[in-house]
Amino acid sequence: MTLWPTVLVERLRSNLFVVPVVFVVGAVALAAAMIAIDDRLGPAAPDLPFFVSSTVDSARAILTTVATATITVAGIAFSISLLVIQMASSQYSPRAVHGIFRDNTNKVIIGVVVGTFTYCLIVLQAVRSETSEGGEDVVPNLSVLVGLVLGVVAVLAIVAFINHNAHSMEVSELLQDLTDQAVGAVRSTWPLAEDAPPPLPEPRHEAEGHVVNFDESGWIQYVDLDDLRAAAGPGGTVRFESGVGRYAVAGVPLCTIWPHPPDPDAAATTATIARGAVHTGRARTIGQDPAYGLRQLADVGIRALSAGIDDPTTAQDAIFHLAAILREMHRRVPPPPVTQDEHESTLVLSEAADQASMVELAFEELRRSARPHPAVSVYLLEAMSLLCRSADPPAPDDAREALRIQAGLVVAEADAADVIETDHELVRAAHQDRFPDDQD
Repeated sequence: MTLWPTVLVERLRSNLFVVPVVFVVGAVALAAAMIAIDDRLGPAAPDLPFFVSSTVDSARAILTTVATATITVAGIAFSISLLVIQMASSQYSPRAVHGIFRDNTNKVIIGVVVGTFTYCLIVLQAVRSETSEGGEDVVPNLSVLVGLVLGVVAVLAIVAFINHNAHSMEVSELLQDLTDQAVGAVRSTWPLAEDAPPPLPEPRHEAEGHVVNFDESGWIQYVDLDDLRAAAGPGGTVRFESGVGRYAVAGVPLCTIWPHPPDPDAAATTATIARGAVHTGRARTIGQDPAYGLRQLADVGIRALSAGIDDPTTAQDAIFHLAAILREMHRRVPPPPVTQDEHESTLVLSEAADQASMVELAFEELRRSARPHPAVSVYLLEAMSLLCRSADPPAPDDAREALRIQAGLVVAEADAADVIETDHELVRAAHQDRFPDDQD
């Protein structure tokens, strides 16, 4: 259906293999073109300006050295990439590594290195001495010069690669990347209030609907709402029983459709359309699922507060990045739970997101982990207070109420913690200062 371009783009962006392959193919084409140019120039090549002439031995030495160095460094580069992924997974969260696979800088640098190696191999086989077949020296001088330049570029690329990966492991950089991805997902899936359609009531049906089940298990990554709505036909209703970011289990309901198809063939066609509108995969993705961004950042904060790591400052960083995503959500409205097209086909989202559930997702588990950490509890209260006091536009009422509830629970968690009374008072005072209207 119409989901395949989106799914293909996501797979390409998350794949470490595609970009280097493109560079290898480009290197083969460049080598063939340069050798053809050298053949065309012939003896005139040494007379070109800014040109360095080569002998058979020097050309082979240059190309062999560049090829050997680049393929050796390529192995180191892959090792560094795997090490970065392993460290991010163990130090921060296994869900935090997804953004690393989408890092175009690493893909391009690896592509430059393996492309340079490939180019040198192709040109090297074109260098022949007078003892070879043909009886005369063949030195593609221009091609060798390009190989030398590519070798210098590859060296600089490796320096950039090390610099980039060193900075990418800084927790603030990683959290900002996750935040940027989540904010982008919010902006693409949550409309501004002025652009949102008016709310519609959910249709009621007396007759039994046609239930379509999932035919395979996996994470729901993308849903084409228009195609799903079209499964019911003009005037019909589709109730989507799951949602993006949830795990689909084969055999459980995907959707319910009214009216019931008149015959088995029509029912099978309807089921095919509905299943084609929902794409599942092995991993959760953020494209249509901004809640996954909250999940990733919350996991980083929870991992930082675990006994094995005990890093409250990283938890503080994650908390305020969570607030940045929630603030973008508060500027917008969730996707409407009931929509209708020009054919009066209605789509009902049974698991539609709302502001309060996003607040709970961001802070519910974090506040429990923060129980023995009074300073982190204060950070939570500060972030919640900032969101409640935000303006232009102000936070929605349901989000503000959910934040107040979470703030009260932070204090309750802190009161139940086994810490000294001074720490209890620290959290209570922070709550009283930031939420004076909620005091008894």
